[in-house]
Amino acid sequence: MDTEEFVEFAKKTIDFVADYNKNLASRDVLPSVEPGYLSKLLPEEAPYRAEKWQEVLKDVEQYIMPGVTHWNSPHFHAYYPTGNSYPALVGEILSSAFGCIGFSWITSPACTELEVITTNWLGKMLGLPSEFLNCSDRPGGGVIQGSASEATFLCLLAAKDYTIRQMKKLHPEMDENLIKSKLVAYTSNQSNSSVEKAGILGSVLMRLLPVDDKHSLRGETLRKVIEEDLEKGLIPFYTITTLGTTNLCGFDNLEEIGPVCKQYNIWLHIDAAYAGAAFVCPEYRYLMSGVEYADSFNMNAHKWLLVNFDASILWVKDSRRLIEAFSVNRVYLPPDKEGSIPDYRHWQIPLGRRFRSLKLWFVIRIYGVEGLQKHIRHSIKLAHLFEKHVKSDTRFEIIKASMGLVCFRIKGDDSLTQELLDRLQARKQIYVTAGSYQNKLLVRFVVCSNFCQEVDISFAWNEITSQTTEILQERLSERSINIIIKSTDEIATRIKTLNLETKDNSQKIS
Repeated sequence: MDTEEFVEFAKKTIDFVADYNKNLASRDVLPSVEPGYLSKLLPEEAPYRAEKWQEVLKDVEQYIMPGVTHWNSPHFHAYYPTGNSYPALVGEILSSAFGCIGFSWITSPACTELEVITTNWLGKMLGLPSEFLNCSDRPGGGVIQGSASEATFLCLLAAKDYTIRQMKKLHPEMDENLIKSKLVAYTSNQSNSSVEKAGILGSVLMRLLPVDDKHSLRGETLRKVIEEDLEKGLIPFYTITTLGTTNLCGFDNLEEIGPVCKQYNIWLHIDAAYAGAAFVCPEYRYLMSGVEYADSFNMNAHKWLLVNFDASILWVKDSRRLIEAFSVNRVYLPPDKEGSIPDYRHWQIPLGRRFRSLKLWFVIRIYGVEGLQKHIRHSIKLAHLFEKHVKSDTRFEIIKASMGLVCFRIKGDDSLTQELLDRLQARKQIYVTAGSYQNKLLVRFVVCSNFCQEVDISFAWNEITSQTTEILQERLSERSINIIIKSTDEIATRIKTLNLETKDNSQKIS
């Protein structure tokens, strides 16, 4: 493909993307295909001769689109948002075009230095302590990871390495494998599944602790378990708190947990993958009170901050702990400007890294702090509107409403809510997911798409209420039929009894 063809292909693709976004609301949010559908449509072998790009682009609509779940649809209300915006898309195009693999400064100085600048910008926008910034006089800083899962795992490994080093200093005679076998980490039972997975991958015990009635992990709960583990000879080393849990968007109590971790010299990591974006708005920063106790803080710009996947930002107070844990040098990987600029290959699990800061830079500049605040507030406003709808209908009860999430259920047996979830998924008009609280099934409704408006909230509410009405009417009809059948059976039994009594009396008279 030459440059002329590329320009034509790219222009047509941009038109395709623009039309796709413009008509997203008219598409079913969920696909209507069965597993293996695509293998029945595409050839078993790759084409031997080159094909025209026009045919390839046509096949995207014909074969790929039927199997796409439309995450950016205004009717997508499942999981949490997936960031997307035109500035981010353009930044991604440039990143792909440059193709640099920025594992060290010299491999592309702009790749490293723009990441330093943008993570500093964003850290300041969120109100993080200066210790987390590259511009502070301490060894802190930000780095873009692929996901919150990676950030949690990365910090677990760094905390593990740091703890082993400290234990060996205090007890040189201790066997390293023995130390590893005694390590224990803590999180709440509401944390994301990736936290528990980090414990599995890191080969350490991960305790899932109960939360209070506000869905928050408390300091005394953590302290009690730590003290019990210390008595057993275990070594507490890592605590993961969550700001905006997946299930109910709960917030752990950092002001209580922080001092406990400090007392016992335990690495405190904050997973703010979803809710962290809201801290660009000063009115929500009270939810991260106690952040100054943390050793690391993570949020996903690719969730709620209009940056497309993958762009998960991790800030650490002491990058030296990452470097000590992950630094492996080779003659073909000489240190670059060591000490003056981050060598990001030591701040992550893989060696290579993409120029992800470009899309973050584009989004921050083109929206501005004001535009990003407006986006967050708009999403929360729509969630409040949906919450009002739910409260206005006595057939439902709200379990939790937080940020852009509303968790609710049909009053009564779980089977009613389960049937609602099943029907909504089968109809494919809106997409919601299930959650649970205190053994009750619930519906998680999240304002996800940046295209979502009040009309889309009304559309979703009409879809939910119409299906609920049908479910309850059918249940009422079934109940009425069962009552009639039961009454008929009782009458028949009574008649039979009377007939037997009459026959018996007749025999006695005879």
